[in-house]
Amino acid sequence: MKSKNKLLFFIITLLMGTTSSFALKDDANQPINITSDNQSLDMDNRVVNFSDNVVITQGSILIKAQKVVITRPPEKSNKKDTVEAFGEPVTIQQTLDNGKIVKGKAKKIHYDLTKEFLTLSGNAELHQQDSKIRSHSISYDVKKQQLKANGSTNSRVKTVLIPKQLN
Repeated sequence: MKSKNKLLFFIITLLMGTTSSFALKDDANQPINITSDNQSLDMDNRVVNFSDNVVITQGSILIKAQKVVITRPPEKSNKKDTVEAFGEPVTIQQTLDNGKIVKGKAKKIHYDLTKEFLTLSGNAELHQQDSKIRSHSISYDVKKQQLKANGSTNSRVKTVLIPKQLN
């Protein structure tokens, strides 16, 4: 029974804070729900793998991927808490406090929980209503609220802004 309690405690602490950093005010207080066809846990390395048809919800947040890897190394290990999602593509959606929906997609989404830094890479796109940005990679510093998009040798950054929708 003790090992089951340790496992449950580990999974709960591993998942706490993973998607809540993407969230706005109310989403962060909502339960995190994860469904997948497969799940594996490596307690020694503090890694949980979810694979095949992964769906993560928390409040208005919806993430769909083929694989999600959550890593929460011990505090004094100097390693970062991360969430990585992989797919063709990974999709993410959230309703903002103003009621507008933001959607994103990429082949890979990497989130550094410590730095609160989100990176979408591989055919990355972000949409809010009809405005959008498309590039090889898009990074977003949650604390500073700064976004940066980078093209590649084969593609440039493309942005479409709809003036009436920018409020």
